[in-house]
Amino acid sequence: MAKKILIVDDDPNIVTYLEDFFGDNGYDTCSATDGSEAMAVVKKEKPDLITLDLEMPEEWGPRFYRKLVKEEEFRKIPVIVISGLTGSKYAIQKAVASITKPFDRDKLLAIVKDVIG
Repeated sequence: MAKKILIVDDDPNIVTYLEDFFGDNGYDTCSATDGSEAMAVVKKEKPDLITLDLEMPEEWGPRFYRKLVKEEEFRKIPVIVISGLTGSKYAIQKAVASITKPFDRDKLLAIVKDVIG
């Protein structure tokens, strides 16, 4: 069974790109456009990894992350921050990686493979 990645980003172009990219590399995906929607998707889909944008219109990534880690069942899901904000590596210090947009797809894939296989 393929590992599942939740893509949380408000930019539909990024979501589509990552869905295609991860799908082409053998991963299943699901997506959400902000932090509040993402929590519902996590509960339903139980992803193996989350890619998380920080700046979104409804609920920002750091707030979603704080809610995520309060839930015992979801606290160990690895998170990769993918953001256009400078200094994003400090926003979620327990993220397994922090990548700045535009990102290197080979670097992202190497991180994903390292974290979830």
